[in-house]
Amino acid sequence: MNIQDYDFSGKKAIVRVDFNVPIQDGKITDDTRIKGALPTLKLILDKGGALIIMSHMGKPKGKVKPELSLKQIVPAVSAALGVPVQFADDCQKADAQAAALKAGEVLLLENLRYYAEEEGKPVGIDKEDSAYDAAKKEMKAKQKDFAKKLASYADCWVMDAFGTAHRKHASTAVIADYFDKKDVMLGLLMEKEVKAVDAVLNNIERPFVAIMGGSKVSSKIGIIENLLGKVDKLILCGGMTYTFAKAHGGEIGGSIVELDKLDVARNVEELAKKNGVELVLGEDSVCCTGYDFSTFSVKPGAKIETFNSSNIPAEFEGLDAGPVSREKFAKAIKGAKTILWNGPAGCFECEDFTAGSKAIGEAIAEATAEGAFSLIGGGDSVACVNKFGLADKVSYISTGGGALLEAIEGKVLPGIAAVVGE
Repeated sequence: MNIQDYDFSGKKAIVRVDFNVPIQDGKITDDTRIKGALPTLKLILDKGGALIIMSHMGKPKGKVKPELSLKQIVPAVSAALGVPVQFADDCQKADAQAAALKAGEVLLLENLRYYAEEEGKPVGIDKEDSAYDAAKKEMKAKQKDFAKKLASYADCWVMDAFGTAHRKHASTAVIADYFDKKDVMLGLLMEKEVKAVDAVLNNIERPFVAIMGGSKVSSKIGIIENLLGKVDKLILCGGMTYTFAKAHGGEIGGSIVELDKLDVARNVEELAKKNGVELVLGEDSVCCTGYDFSTFSVKPGAKIETFNSSNIPAEFEGLDAGPVSREKFAKAIKGAKTILWNGPAGCFECEDFTAGSKAIGEAIAEATAEGAFSLIGGGDSVACVNKFGLADKVSYISTGGGALLEAIEGKVLPGIAAVVGE
C-alpha cells in the first residue's frame, strides 16, 4: 500500500522510526533522524490518524539502561511535531495507553531493545555453545510474540527506519506478519531512500563515480566488488589506502593495515582492470607521530608531515589524504553524473586531518551543481558534509549506514521485503 493513498482517519498507526540520535549531557547533538521522520508522522496526523512511534536507541542488549531511554527525547519530538507526545515506560505494556489514543494524539514507546526479543538473538550464550541452536529457536519464538504484541496496539504498520531496514527485527520486519497486506506500507523517508539507492544502482547516468573510504577493506569488499560491475571510476581512500600500498611492498609506518587482506587488495585491482574501471588510490598522506583516537587529537609534541603513501617512516601513521591525493580525487569526481560517497578520507574529527574529506565533499558539491546526482551515506560521510556546510549542496543524504551498504552490495533488505514482498 502507498502511504499517500492510505486512509488513516480514525485509525492508529504504529510507525517504526530511527530515533537513535546522539545525546550528550542529556541533549540531542544531531536531530537529523528526527527531522527525517517528520513528513511521515505529520502526514498520518494530518490524515486523521493517531500515532504510536517506536524506535531503539543504542545497544542495551536486552537490559534497561536509563541513559538509553527514549524518554529523554520526548520534549524534542513534541516540539518537532507541534503536539504533546505521551510516553510508554514499557514498550510491551502499553495496551491501555494505546487503546486510549485519539485522532491527532501521539504515543512514543520506550526503547525496543530493552527487550532482547526485538533483535531476536540469544543473550549470554556463545554461538559455539552446544545449546546455542536451541536458545536461538526459543528466542525466535519469543520474537514473534514480541512483534505480535506491538502489532496489537494499532490498525496499520508503517516502516520508516531505513537505518535498521537491513535487520530482521521484530519491529522492522516480523511485525508485518500480524497485519493484512493492505495495512503495511513504507513511510515517506523509506520511499526516498529506496529511490535514491535505485538512482545510483539501477538508473545510472554516466560517468558514475563511487568514493569508498573508511579503515578496512574487509568490511567493504562485497560492496567494492558489486560497484566494480557498475561504476566508471572507484576512489578508495581512508585507511584502506595502506592495505593497498602494503600489497605492493610499500612502507606504511604505523598506519592501519589488514595484512591478511593483501591478496584481496590485489584482486580488487585486477577486477577493476578486467571491468574497465578506473581505480583511483591516494598517492600521498598527511601523517602524524602521535594521534589519540579516543579524543580525536594530536598528542603534545607530536609531528605532522606529508609523505608518499608507500614510503611512510616507521614512527609516522597515515591519517589523511595528502595534497596530491586530494587533487587526484577532485579531478576524478569532476564531470561525474552519478556519485556515491561512503566513508571519509581520513580522521576528519580532528582539524589537522580534515582536508582530504573536505576536498572530496567540495568536489561532489561542485559536480552536483553541474547536474550530477549525489548520494551521501554512512554516519561519518554524513558528519563530513554537515561539518563542512555542504549538506544542502548534495542531492541526497541517506539516514542509513549498514542498510545503505547492504543495499549497495545488492542484498535484499528485510525491512523493505516485509512491505513489498521481495
